[in-house]
Amino acid sequence: MKKLYYSIGEVSEITDVDAHVLRYWESVFDELSPKKNKAGNRTYKESDIETILKLKELIQEKKYSTKGARQVLKNEGTDGEDKEVPVSLKKDLKEMRVFLKNLLEKL
Repeated sequence: MKKLYYSIGEVSEITDVDAHVLRYWESVFDELSPKKNKAGNRTYKESDIETILKLKELIQEKKYSTKGARQVLKNEGTDGEDKEVPVSLKKDLKEMRVFLKNLLEKL
């Protein structure tokens, strides 16, 4: 049976991320906000652990900066897919595509 809440030590073991790094990530990423119990200890849920594993992948494995990892998390929807691209960005991408096609033709 899965637990509902995990301590910072348990999460540190599960994710192989040091506790001080977890506390730092908590201060940097809004998506990571474990609740604290009456004693002031952090209590992590499964969703928090999933977020930590995603952060670990982005920061430690893919070498994203914290700013870049924050942007990736911000762009992801709740279902794990990217959010819809804003219209202004679509326009910029379309212009870029046309420019690159023209450049390729010249080569």
